[in-house]
This record gives sequence, C-alpha cells and structure tokens, in this order.
Amino acid sequence: MKGAALTGAALIGGGLAMAQDTPAQPADAASLVAAGPEGTQVPQRQLGKTGLLVSALAVGGFHLGTARDQHEASEIVHRAMDAGVNFFDNAWEYHEGESETRLGVALKGKRDQAVIMTKVCTHGRGKDVAMRMLEESLQRLQTDHIEVWQIHEVIYDNDPDLIFATGGVAEALLAAKKQGKVRFVGFTGHKDPLIHLKMLSHDFPFDTIQMPLNSCDASFRSFETQVLPEANRRQLGVLGMKSLGGGGEMVTTGTITPEEGLRYAMSLPVATTISGIDSLYVLEQNLAVARGFRPMSDAEMASLRERCRKAAGDGHLERFKTTKLYDGDVGREQHGYPSAKELPI
Repeated sequence: MKGAALTGAALIGGGLAMAQDTPAQPADAASLVAAGPEGTQVPQRQLGKTGLLVSALAVGGFHLGTARDQHEASEIVHRAMDAGVNFFDNAWEYHEGESETRLGVALKGKRDQAVIMTKVCTHGRGKDVAMRMLEESLQRLQTDHIEVWQIHEVIYDNDPDLIFATGGVAEALLAAKKQGKVRFVGFTGHKDPLIHLKMLSHDFPFDTIQMPLNSCDASFRSFETQVLPEANRRQLGVLGMKSLGGGGEMVTTGTITPEEGLRYAMSLPVATTISGIDSLYVLEQNLAVARGFRPMSDAEMASLRERCRKAAGDGHLERFKTTKLYDGDVGREQHGYPSAKELPI
C-alpha cells in the first residue's frame, strides 16, 4: 500500500525526493495511459492582462533537472509541446543551472512555440546580482529574451522590504523589461499569503504572480481565499503550484487522489498550473487530466475542500508553509539559516 501511494504521488504534480522514490516505470508509458481523445490538446488560457495565451498545464523546471538525462528531458518537453503545452517554468538556481540548460537544449528549433518563465534568485541581494543572473539564464536557455521573469521564493517576512529597497531586485525587473530582455515580470512564494499581500501593497507593475493552490490550502493560511481574488482583481497572470502538497503528501496520506488534486488546482481561476514532471510516464499521467480539460463544478470543489478540511487544518499536508524543508539553499543562507546539506537529517 505504501508503495502504491508513493507511486500515485509522483504520477501527477510530483514534489521532493519523497515523491520521487518510486518503483521502476514502464518504458512505453504512452501505451499504458489513456491521454484523452486522439488529437485533443491541452487548452490555453489568457495570462492575465499580458495578451499571452498559455497552456492550462505547465512543465515545472525543477523536475527537468531530475529526469534521467538530457535525452529524457528533451522528450518530456517535445511530447508536452505536441499535446499543446507551451508554458515552461524554470529558475536560475534549479540544480545549479542544469534545469535551465536542459530546457534550452530541448527548445532548440522550437523556441518560437514556447513561453519561457524563469526566476531570479537574489534572495535579498540587489539589482547588480539580478542582472548578472539574467544574463546567465539567457545563456543557459539559449535565447536573447524570456517571456516571464519572476522573483523567486519571496518567503521571508523581510523579503518585500529588501526587494523594494533602493538598488533592490525590483529595479532589475524594470531595467530588464526596458532592455527588452524580458517581456513580463512577477514574483513567486509558498510560505504565507500575508507576504504576497505585502508585495502587492507596493503597487509595483507586476504582470504575474505564482502561489501554491490546492484542495487543502483553503483550510490553512489560504492563498486561494486571501491572495487569488486580489490577484484576479488586478488582472495578474496567476500561476498555480504544489497541487498535491509539494511532496505528494496529500496523496500519500490518502486525503485525495492525484487526479482530484490536479483537477481541483486547474479548476481555479488561474492561467496555468505548474506540475513537476520528471519522466515520460508522469507526463502522460498529467496529460490524461489536462487534455480536453474538464473543470470541477463549484459543488465538486466545495465537497473536496470539505473532505480535506480536518486533515488540512494544521498545515501538515503543506509543509512548504510550516517548515523550511522546501526553501532553497541560497535563500536560507542569505537569511542566516544553514543549507539543507548542513542539516543532520
């Protein structure tokens, strides 16, 4: 039973190592998974007020770096694009740049079909560091511009103050946009909706915003109830993430099924849901939900939230909110915490 649960966690929207330690997957995943009617594509949605159309399902950049090799990473990207996926997430610090490098290689000859989003990882440092990171990201991605550039992991209480300080990373976003190296800008975080709201209170001209959205979120420090309505009021392009709890905790505990988790997240008023995909098998499982996507009704969503309410109430299914287990090493170090590799566990 435990093995089956862990497999389910990895199938749709996978997370940390917990959800990656799964039994060997079939080589021909496509032959085992019904991925919607033949020819059915993943639908596209408006990315806020940007004018861009993006696929309702996006490929997460972190997990491209955990795919077996470049060949498999490229196959994931190509098969996703064949199914209508055009939005690709990434970040400067994912696997020390390997994730960006893999995406750049995979998109050779296909760059004009993709919407690339990567993130700047200053974690409190200033504009100069951010602009250097942008140049490195562009080189790895083999492009002269990206569609969306976001501030990564705005998760510490003092992050908004550092971001908007004189010479801070907010100035880099404006400079990069002016230079034509990025088209749209935003920020991401997973810790506390109040930090997101503090960012928005500065009335900076953000185009996008990324946050955890899932069926348990409404019961604990809820981004869905506190941030999502404000983001939509401002016509920001909303990027959802952590549909199963980051490490698949919502599935491994039997709280929800993988399909329920992804369907719920994609049924919210968001532009896209970013899902961790580290193999062709996981990709096909995600596409089985996303092709010709059928959203949950309001009644179905309310019923699932209620079913999750007791289990979700203390936050143990969303450890990215309650612990530092999901916080990146660079950010931890910049804020005076030990890196994950220094911890005894």
